[in-house]
Amino acid sequence: MKRFSGYYFLIVWCIFMCSGHGKDGFLPYDSSATTQCLEEPWKPLYGGGIISNPDFNLGISGWSAFGHGTIQPRLSKRGNKFITARSRAHPRDSFSQKVQIIEGNLYAFSAWVQVSSGKDQAVAVVFRTHDDNFVRGGDTLASHGCWSMIKGGIAANYSGSIELLFETADPSVEIWADSVSLQPFTKQEWKSQQDLSIEKNRKRRVRLQVTRRNGTGLEGAKVSIKQVRAGFPLGCGMNYHILESEPYQRWFASRFQVTTFTNEMKWYSTEKRRGLENYTTADAMVQFAKEHNISIRGHNIFWDDKKYQPHWVKNLAGDELRAAAERRINSVTTRYAGDLIHWDCMNENLHYRFYEDNLGENVTSEYFHKAHELDPKPVIFMNEYNTLEYSGDEVAGPVNYKKKIVEILSFPGNEELMGGIGLEGHFGAGPINLPYMRAGLDILATTGLPIWLTEVSVAVGEDQVTDQATCFVSFTGVTALLACSDLIKQQAQHLEDVLREAYAHPAVQGIVMFSGPAAAGFNETTLVDLDFDNTANGDVVDKLIAEWRSDVGGDVTDSDGLLETALFHGEYEVAVTHPDADKSYGSLRVVAADGDEGADMEEAPLTLDWH
Repeated sequence: MKRFSGYYFLIVWCIFMCSGHGKDGFLPYDSSATTQCLEEPWKPLYGGGIISNPDFNLGISGWSAFGHGTIQPRLSKRGNKFITARSRAHPRDSFSQKVQIIEGNLYAFSAWVQVSSGKDQAVAVVFRTHDDNFVRGGDTLASHGCWSMIKGGIAANYSGSIELLFETADPSVEIWADSVSLQPFTKQEWKSQQDLSIEKNRKRRVRLQVTRRNGTGLEGAKVSIKQVRAGFPLGCGMNYHILESEPYQRWFASRFQVTTFTNEMKWYSTEKRRGLENYTTADAMVQFAKEHNISIRGHNIFWDDKKYQPHWVKNLAGDELRAAAERRINSVTTRYAGDLIHWDCMNENLHYRFYEDNLGENVTSEYFHKAHELDPKPVIFMNEYNTLEYSGDEVAGPVNYKKKIVEILSFPGNEELMGGIGLEGHFGAGPINLPYMRAGLDILATTGLPIWLTEVSVAVGEDQVTDQATCFVSFTGVTALLACSDLIKQQAQHLEDVLREAYAHPAVQGIVMFSGPAAAGFNETTLVDLDFDNTANGDVVDKLIAEWRSDVGGDVTDSDGLLETALFHGEYEVAVTHPDADKSYGSLRVVAADGDEGADMEEAPLTLDWH
């Protein structure tokens, strides 16, 4: 291949994508969030949305007492008005307001709360539906003397009245609230917000110029740009079946650039019998990933659930358990030193406490430090479920998650350690609560830490029908075909909803799905069938991979030799042709812009290699 004889090709600058305002006049989503406890609350987001008297400037007009107790208006020392619920007897005794919702709409919620005494008491917003179900929509840790923000939301599955109220477990404390907001968005408005965020945060406008050696622009040069690697890592779980299946290998390597081994690095896989380590399978999978330029998330060093310890570890305690754990962390981290981009250090340590109960409250912080000491390359992650998936799980909610990861990284010796936020993303059946998911990401983004969705899956149907295999044995005949087909289509739509929401959020740096081929045992979120033909879920994944890439096919430079285009972040091959010169090739890397995101244009040279 020859150089571009007589001419040369320049990258002049990159243009930042500007956020702008909502298209078609809709109200832009407000991503503001904080976990700080403030002397005074913020003003209500969206002016309160559909909430009547959101800032209580009209006293308690529009609000009613819920359950026992009384409600009354109050005034802060600085003259701010708010509402209180006192003389409570039950957790949900508070104040409430009924509003009208529309099926299919998405409702972003926020409020500021305080309690009359104590510190870090969980306070939640609860929505009482038309059929008398109580659905949590978000929570926070509230204290006396300052205001804490609740941010969350609901997805409306019916049209009619819904009642919002607040709860805290201790009925002896008063609940105070201010700046309450509930803002509706249609699905199209929500999708438009996602598209705007993707344009701003996942793409960059580049202006290319082909010039003569004297610096004048060359008109009519044909420029082709082909993406060879995406800048945003979208990956998939992998298991041992890949070592024995060429179709599985071809399918995986042609699509994904990051993986997590579903079981093969876990302690119960590498040391089934005490003192007899066997890394044969994990080693082979690491080698396969390296050969295909696939990054690896290490999963996991420890799992805090007693049920998932090697059988011989479950009854260890004290010094004996500590010695075994020390051997484990030394063995697995040094073996794969330099090979991994992440380590899930203590899996699910918000839900479980096996190591804390046996080795002390600081054990996770200590093992974060040890893992980093043994291999400084990987980002050390927490990894939890239900933080985004289920608003009813108070233990692993976004505020509690942030509190825990900050505690770990503040432990003496961990101050310079890079930690990460791993969100498993095992979603149940039914529509995704996208407002709650987005609010959770907003809250976690305030840490400034990298956020990954690490094990994304979506269940197929309700109750006993949780995967595609179960679906077809739960019905018979034509009923099975119709019912299962409908459920699987819904599952695929929900998977797309999750992936789009995560990709659109600027704080999310990567996604790994725990899904894959039926031949490898992925029965819940199956991407390809036994013949490696796409399922509906597989169609979604392939569609998004294609949508989130850029290929420019033969665009021509203008009279100044310029070509301007928007490219997704990633690595590209560039070809330039002109009737008066030989064809020339190069490589281009487009990365996220640093600095002021609001800038319209910034001169920023990009990597361009010619051969």
